[in-house]
Amino acid sequence: METPPSEESVKKPRCVDVPWSVNEKDWDSRRRKKISDISQALSASPVDVAALRRMAISEGGLLTDEIRCQVWPRLLNVPPDNLKKEPEMVERENNKDYNQVLLDVQRSLRRFPPGMPDEQREGLQEELINIILRVLKHNPQLHYYQGYHDIVVTFLLVLGERLATALMEKLSTHHLRDFMDPTMDNTKHILNYLMPIIEKVNPEVHDFMQQAEVGTVFALSWLITWFGHVLSDFRHVVRLYDFFLACHPLMPIYFAAVIVLYREEEVLDCECDMAMVHHLLSQIPQDLPYEMLISQAGDLFVQFPPSELAREVSSHESTAASTFKDFDLASTQQRPDSVLRRRRRQKQAALEKQMANSVVSVTQPSAARRFVRLAVMGLTVALGAAALAVVNTALEWAPKLDLFP
Repeated sequence: METPPSEESVKKPRCVDVPWSVNEKDWDSRRRKKISDISQALSASPVDVAALRRMAISEGGLLTDEIRCQVWPRLLNVPPDNLKKEPEMVERENNKDYNQVLLDVQRSLRRFPPGMPDEQREGLQEELINIILRVLKHNPQLHYYQGYHDIVVTFLLVLGERLATALMEKLSTHHLRDFMDPTMDNTKHILNYLMPIIEKVNPEVHDFMQQAEVGTVFALSWLITWFGHVLSDFRHVVRLYDFFLACHPLMPIYFAAVIVLYREEEVLDCECDMAMVHHLLSQIPQDLPYEMLISQAGDLFVQFPPSELAREVSSHESTAASTFKDFDLASTQQRPDSVLRRRRRQKQAALEKQMANSVVSVTQPSAARRFVRLAVMGLTVALGAAALAVVNTALEWAPKLDLFP
């Protein structure tokens, strides 16, 4: 049975910021309630993965690294035996990827906590190199790309070398699989989802970006590093990883879209020039309202699922998305209790009714389009019914291996 997260884990210094929607006293109460709920989900037999996904998506995410060490493997459905394996040594000589990996890791100084002693950081950099080479050795079909190390270092700092190796093996063959092809074709395909999402919500921003011919390259580093390369505060990075690990593998592109949409005024005030707009969008503000944007990304996923957008993007389907169709971890294997399932259906029905009442044609005047935009973006930070729908889809697409005991 899992060791449940302790109350002491609440007091760790690097936990999570107080969400923008609650005061500190209220958040402390909700945080303790969430820790209790996570403990209950981990102690269930079988482990209630659906509940853990809801906890990872909802305000504050998984709160602490101690909890992430227990929950992240469950979200990726990594078998317990894999978590116990001690990492083997990796030969570096004559390794075709070693020189590039070494260069990238040497340039990753800013990804380590400020003030960390050089000796400790250098030790972690050696572990980072080992994890990357180990994953590539075990999976010769995968190709290293610059930016991969930004994701691996996040898992290393949160989980340590042993757990990070096991989870990166799984993540690399599923969520990140498209980025590890010999060409960038599938990566470009995923980037092509960005503009259709923006067009659905804000045609004015979409048309401006099209006129500027800015393309989507500005979001490449966001996507392939899960924003690890562009965000300076590690707390924000791990909060996004909680969200992405609990959701569909295309969720990072939805999050990229809500960042662009959040900056609507800046974009439209910018000179309609490719270089100017690219420069603006490439610089992500560090003070974004992350909880609000996570909520909006979840809402957009519900409103415009990948299956609907795929027809507009192209007929080609990404490897990560298509391979996840073969996995049916879902509620048939990790069932919440019947009351919870009934509540989920009721909330989904309520959401569908609300959505039906909010539909307005995008061909109507700008005021009507603005109403649609607000309805679609839905500032429901608690993620209520939308979160439940996202969780259902995440479970449907979750990677499957042997079930946990």
